[in-house]
Amino acid sequence: MRIAFAGTLEFAAVALRTIIHAGFDVPLVLTQPDRPAGRGMTLHASPVKQFALDNGITVDQPEKLRAPEQRQRLQECAPDVLVVAAYGLILPQTVLDIPRLGCLNIHASLLPRWRGAAPIHRAIEAGDSETGITIMQMDAGLDTGAMLSVYAMPILPHDTTASLHDRLAVLGGEMIVDTLHALSKGALHATPQPAEGATYASKIAKSESLLDFTQSASVLARRLRAFDPFPGGAATLNGIAIKLWAGDAIGISGTPGEVLEVSDAGVVVACGKGALRLTELQKPGGKRLPAREFLRGFPIEAGCRLG
Repeated sequence: MRIAFAGTLEFAAVALRTIIHAGFDVPLVLTQPDRPAGRGMTLHASPVKQFALDNGITVDQPEKLRAPEQRQRLQECAPDVLVVAAYGLILPQTVLDIPRLGCLNIHASLLPRWRGAAPIHRAIEAGDSETGITIMQMDAGLDTGAMLSVYAMPILPHDTTASLHDRLAVLGGEMIVDTLHALSKGALHATPQPAEGATYASKIAKSESLLDFTQSASVLARRLRAFDPFPGGAATLNGIAIKLWAGDAIGISGTPGEVLEVSDAGVVVACGKGALRLTELQKPGGKRLPAREFLRGFPIEAGCRLG
């Protein structure tokens, strides 16, 4: 089969790498245009583009896919199937109709739960005990297509979005290869998504990083895990913004936002229910540090308040 691939982020690069290593023919890769990043705001190629160029694969970077000229190279490629993973663009029906065998999406959740842009983050934030990968036959809806393959994976107690992402990316690559082999043999069976249990995983906003200490400590601990590596947690101390990266819920109480204890083990902050022991923090212009090292350069005293 001739396979076109559409993806942008590292999650997609892992899948593309696995497809190539499995021996499939990928003559064309679609990825988003280079974006400015870093302090110098220089243009950076996506992980998918970097891998494709390193392996001699033609790359196309349309801003959108609605105009005929934007999808011309995909049309000329005449793929049998288009594999999509963490691409970041909505595919119109005119694109879905191009591949002879349709478009397959690698989605990092157990559909229909957590359709949308941030399924890994939202699963951790919600306290889900498991997530997984769904290989889906794409349609014009938002992650609503029929399911071709589903595999569940537990969310471990200390999983962050970063650690869970890496395991799911490997699983997604393995599953799409198996799906493509089955597709080439005509051995795939599609199952419509159930009508019940659909939830939407909205995109993560930087504004969500600010922690509200009137919430329970267990909720805030999950948010810190969900927002690692982006956007992290945030709070203010004496008017100074600090980043909060990791913490554990413990069973002591106090006025929400009050620092109850300070030690090498962490900074304990009272919450609406329980308290949050912050174990990894970052001062402005600094690096993420364990509490012990952070406190050497940024002393915090019991009795002060985080806002």
